[in-house]
Formats: sequence, structure tokens, C-alpha cells
Amino acid sequence: MSIITIFNQKGGVGKTTTAVNLSAALAHRARNPYCIDLDPQAQFSAISGVRAADGDATVLSLFQRNRPLRELIVSTNNGGSIIPAHLELAKVDTLFGKGYNIVNRLNAALRAEQFADAGWPVVIDCSPLIGVLALNAIFACDGVIIPVSADHLSARAALQTEKALNALEVVLKHRVPRRYLMTRFDTRRRMAWEVHRMLEEKFGAEVCRTRIAENVSLAESPAHNMTVFQHAPNSRGAQDYEALLDELLADGFIR
Repeated sequence: MSIITIFNQKGGVGKTTTAVNLSAALAHRARNPYCIDLDPQAQFSAISGVRAADGDATVLSLFQRNRPLRELIVSTNNGGSIIPAHLELAKVDTLFGKGYNIVNRLNAALRAEQFADAGWPVVIDCSPLIGVLALNAIFACDGVIIPVSADHLSARAALQTEKALNALEVVLKHRVPRRYLMTRFDTRRRMAWEVHRMLEEKFGAEVCRTRIAENVSLAESPAHNMTVFQHAPNSRGAQDYEALLDELLADGFIR
């Protein structure tokens, strides 16, 4: 199975947009993923048409009482499956600390339940903070996609994320595979090309060849609680996420 975490230590770079639309692209290939929303803002859940009033019906209960993941799966408005988030997730760090057992909770649950026995991938959306939730996503995953919007602050956050991932290698005892994905890319802007060149110089082949263009349909679709494939299936945004999936499958990053 492939468990893919979407993470960067900065908000507004396209993490949730990528999680939502990469999942939708997988669903179009009949490789319906299990989606896990680990962001207390629960935007992935909301776009999927899921708003849980009770935190016990969300991934929060995995941390509160180790509730089995299979009991938390909810059908989405695009025919997929998600384990939703809840605002109370923001308290996880305070309530449970950062011991190994808590930061490994999601990984243990996924492996123990053989969650992806059917061969379907898992896509995890994260908040931009290195805390218990992000650590759970990183400990559980087979690879991390790091969206980087075409600006220098986002690129700086990507460098910080790289340092954090490298530091975790001591605990994980392996290097987490990663891909740096440029988002909100406008070919007319010099800064976009500067950031792209910097990423290639720093990360080489780990930078995705596919770039997600600045696209109105991608920006509009969350307002309608839709993926870009539902909102504008012929748009440049839909084409870019299809191309991204093609690349990740061809490279074996998603199996």
C-alpha cells in the first residue's frame, strides 16, 4: 500500500487543495483512496461534504480512546471515503504530550488493521505545525508530498520542512521519501521561476516535474464543497492533478 502525507510548515501553499484533488484523481482511476483529515480546521472534511458535530465520530477518538479506524470512515460527496477531523484536534498536543506511543498512534492503527489490504492508497492532510498530528502523519506514511507555492516564504518553509524530516530519520531509522510540488505556478512571473530553480538546485529529482498552475477553478471549487474534477473537469487544474498522479505512479511514489 501507499500512505501519502501532504505537509509543509506553512499555511496557504495548497496542502488541502492537493490532498483533495490528488485523492479525486486516484478515485477517477478506480483506486479509491482512504482519506484522513488530521488538520483541526477540517477543511478537507468540509470540502468532502462531511461536518462532524461530535468529535468522537472523527479521528480525534483515535487519540482519545484508540478507537479503530474502520469505525470512523465516512462516505464523501464524491463517492470516496474519509476519516474526518474536528476542531478539538487542536488540543491533542496539550492533552497527550509527544511521547513515542502517541506520535506513533496512527501508524500502529493503520498497520494493525491492515487498513489498505485492498491495495487502495491512503492520503493524509495535515496542519502546518510540527506537533503530534503532523508527527503521526509522518510516522505513518510511505512518502511525503510538500506543496510549495511560487513565493520565497513558501520555499523557506520547504527548507525548514526538509530539516525537520531529516531530524526525524534518527527515530524512524530510514529516510522518508519526499516530493516537492510547486503550486500556484504562474509562468509569467519571474519569482515563480526563481523559486522553481532554487528548489531544483536544493532538492534535484525530488522536485515534481508537474507544476500546479494558478487556476481559477482550483480556487473556486472549495467554495462549492467540490473537487476540481466535480467543479470544472476540463480545467487546467484538473489536468494538472491528473498529470501529477501520472508522474507519481510512473515513478513508483504511489503504488
